[in-house]
Amino acid sequence: MVFVNYVRGLEAPQLPPPANLKTIRHHLRENYFSSLGSGFLTVVLGTLVLWLAWRILGFAVVDAVWAGNDRAACLATEGTTEGACWPVVIQKFGQWIYGFYPVAERWRINLCAVAFVAGLVPMLTPSAPYKMTNAIYLLLVFPLVAFVLLTGGNFNLSPGNYAGVICLASLIAAALPLAIFGVDEGTKRNSLGLALAGASLIVWGSSFIARTDITVFGISFDSGLLSIASGFVSLWVVLSDRVARTSRPFRIWGVGVTTLLCAMLLIDIDFGLVPVETAQWGGLTVTLVVSITGIAASLPLGILLALGRQSNMPAIRIMSVVFIEFVRGVPLITVLFMASVMLPLFLPPGMNFDKLLRALVGVALFSAAYMAEVVRGGLQAVPKGQYEGATALGLSYWQMMAKIILPQALKISIPNIVGNFIVLFKDTTLVLIIGLFDLLAMAQTGLRDAAWATPVTAPTGYLAIALIYWAFCFSMSRYAIFTERRLHTGHKR
Repeated sequence: MVFVNYVRGLEAPQLPPPANLKTIRHHLRENYFSSLGSGFLTVVLGTLVLWLAWRILGFAVVDAVWAGNDRAACLATEGTTEGACWPVVIQKFGQWIYGFYPVAERWRINLCAVAFVAGLVPMLTPSAPYKMTNAIYLLLVFPLVAFVLLTGGNFNLSPGNYAGVICLASLIAAALPLAIFGVDEGTKRNSLGLALAGASLIVWGSSFIARTDITVFGISFDSGLLSIASGFVSLWVVLSDRVARTSRPFRIWGVGVTTLLCAMLLIDIDFGLVPVETAQWGGLTVTLVVSITGIAASLPLGILLALGRQSNMPAIRIMSVVFIEFVRGVPLITVLFMASVMLPLFLPPGMNFDKLLRALVGVALFSAAYMAEVVRGGLQAVPKGQYEGATALGLSYWQMMAKIILPQALKISIPNIVGNFIVLFKDTTLVLIIGLFDLLAMAQTGLRDAAWATPVTAPTGYLAIALIYWAFCFSMSRYAIFTERRLHTGHKR
């Protein structure tokens, strides 16, 4: 068989360029009129959307009233159509934002908002530098500054408050060497420190519950000072071990304890601000405080619960499963009622937590249970080979999770995590059940003003509130889409 190699001697004929496939006509044909049924649905749904848009636009803009001092300006006269009554929104807008916060002190809320945005925008901008410094500012500095500004500070903490922190810190410090190096390698010094720390915590706890000083052989000792002294002794015993105090967990513990003590000292200082109780808060301020606190607390708690549910230790796994399934089995209203009504029953006599603080704890724990299942779904989506590869490299459990597994799991779970954040932001309206006036509750209160009683007052107010909620939720959704595209998840088909 003879093979003949054919080589073209002439150039191939020039063909016309392909048709532009990015025209509006091509887009409509491919997506909206690809078939007879698709075209029919496009026409019907398009007509319905245009009709709804025209009705809303006519009510909110075309026929709306933009100026007025009372209800007379918003009443429809003969020959006119009733439209939105925007003067009532303009007049009540300050109350919607600040609630019952004193007018002369509203600059404190404005300053908190500016400080939060100044830290949030660089944190959400990928090209902005100093991410770690910014994170420390948002997680440690800003909450303290905002707390002092909003409440006024000057809480006059007693020695017993510091004693509780020092005793608990000493107990954790004494338990760290045993957790790091194991029970068999734990020295007698660490065991002695653990015993002293436990004793100091028992002394403080018993005196705190009884609200009395400690009497030994007829001599009365101040419980706070005695607890602080015993806590410092246990800390000195534990920190005398050079190997233990130079470990990374000890450094993290030291930063946490120092930050907590500095925070207590900060809120104990009198800055000359007028005290404002949380009962005077309301409106968008309460909505943002509850939602931001819930979002910031639910994600780390949810990650820990998800890891606990997949733990090999039965006690940790069972406690995580029980907590998650119990919280997910009850509505948020029930959790808020329990936090508001039943939580004081478990506290010592005479001790009470602020109503807003109870709501923050309830919302954070409730959202953490749902966040745990979202994160667990991401953990299960990570291939098993990633776990095996991390183990083969000799990484510890926490190193494997922090550097290999969790980044992939959280990247996969971004849509569901942001979905939980959006649901949490909207669920803040339920705090009205326990007597907190959020944005929606404050708007409903303002719309009942007889001076603005018209048939269009309530629809206008609810339309304005819906636009505010939509702006926040849409912003979170769009940023989530931006983050997904930037990280190139690679899970799209």
